[in-house]
Amino acid sequence: MSRTTLDTPPGSADAEAPLSHGLKQRHLSMIALGGVIGAGLFVGSGAGIAAAGPSIVIAYAVSGLLVMLVMRMLGEMSAAYPSSGSFSAHAERAIGPWAGFTAGWAFWVLLCTAVGLEGIAAAKIVTGWLPGTPEWGWVALFMVVFCLANLAAVKNFGEFEFWFAALKVGAIAIALFLVLGVLAITGVLPGTDAPGTAHLTGDGGFLPNGGEGLVIGLLASVFAYGGLETVTIAAAESQDPVKGVASAVRTAMWRIALFYIGSMAVIVTLVPWNSEAVVTSGPYVATLERLDIPGAGQLMNVVIFVALLSAMNANIYGSSRIAYSLVGRGQGPKALGRVSAGVPRVAVLVSCVFGFACVVLSYWRPDDVFPWLLNMIGAVILVVWMFIAVSQLRLRRRLDREAPQKLVVRMWAFPALTWVALAGMVAVFVLMAREPDTRVQLYSTGGMTLFLAAIGYARQRARARG
Repeated sequence: MSRTTLDTPPGSADAEAPLSHGLKQRHLSMIALGGVIGAGLFVGSGAGIAAAGPSIVIAYAVSGLLVMLVMRMLGEMSAAYPSSGSFSAHAERAIGPWAGFTAGWAFWVLLCTAVGLEGIAAAKIVTGWLPGTPEWGWVALFMVVFCLANLAAVKNFGEFEFWFAALKVGAIAIALFLVLGVLAITGVLPGTDAPGTAHLTGDGGFLPNGGEGLVIGLLASVFAYGGLETVTIAAAESQDPVKGVASAVRTAMWRIALFYIGSMAVIVTLVPWNSEAVVTSGPYVATLERLDIPGAGQLMNVVIFVALLSAMNANIYGSSRIAYSLVGRGQGPKALGRVSAGVPRVAVLVSCVFGFACVVLSYWRPDDVFPWLLNMIGAVILVVWMFIAVSQLRLRRRLDREAPQKLVVRMWAFPALTWVALAGMVAVFVLMAREPDTRVQLYSTGGMTLFLAAIGYARQRARARG
């Protein structure tokens, strides 16, 4: 592949069979919004608060800044080169076919595994509502529903995500949690007293577990931001890809500030960070119960259930499109690239089968194979971010020189902030290596990445010789 021109020949990063363009601007807006309000925010933030205390706000702010930089870089490239392969196609164009192969298939494994994990978590909630029903049966039902929705037409995926995201936003992010939280903090909410700074500075202070606790909270917060990349994958099937990507990226800052950093600030202001309920019930339930909101636990279970289903739907879509794009660029089995009625249906089916296989492993080999699989995907998102940063560093200079009109979205303070983002990612890798709980994940992901890179490089050399 040429490294001196922005025009790519057939078989390279732009050679993809036509997909439908059934996603509307409202779909893209809600896909981007729903990606921000992920299941990780509801389910995983309690452990971060328990480790970092009130300083979890700083942890989410620092990791949020890193995510904003990554999204800006990804938005710049995706607006210039809309592709269902997103960062994988950009890595191939900027670095080489081996990089696109590695980033794409690593992310595919991550998304397919996440589909299974989200299905299991959603099934556990349902079996709590309907005791005695088989958990695996609910997972299978969810998988079938979303598989059929993604097989039918891309607009079905868009409609599911539109309403899922709308429910998540209305139920927790805007209409309920943040509004009630701010009212309670200011003492306006009936039956509550303004807590002041008692929970922020008491109970051991703002940094109750010192720098080590802040580091653990930072690592937990980094991986809670997954899902933002889906909108750049979906943009290729929208009616106006460039406009859709530009709009989603430009509003990412206030979404992150509002939903993540804002909600963490509300929680640690209203609830003692060392409250047992923060971990056992979840920080959002604990906060609502603190405010004596009737039925808070069941309400939050509904919100988390919707978030999990939304993530399942998005990950089936994203994994199938990444696989389809890889095959279109000669990076996988040709059968996965077959398009019918504008949908890569074989890729959808294979992604769903892989996801359900992960569910089977969780029951069949819960003590060895399944944990190994979880560790292997533990740091994939950081690997993907590294490819995004390096790709943007190289493509931006070529765009400035050859096609500046394509720079609809521009990375801030290029190249300084790109290098800052890369340094931040390296710092996170170093912190992961220091912590016993994340060290295994780092090494496992590193092993998978090197394995994929070796295969990708061998394929690249073979194609060059052929």
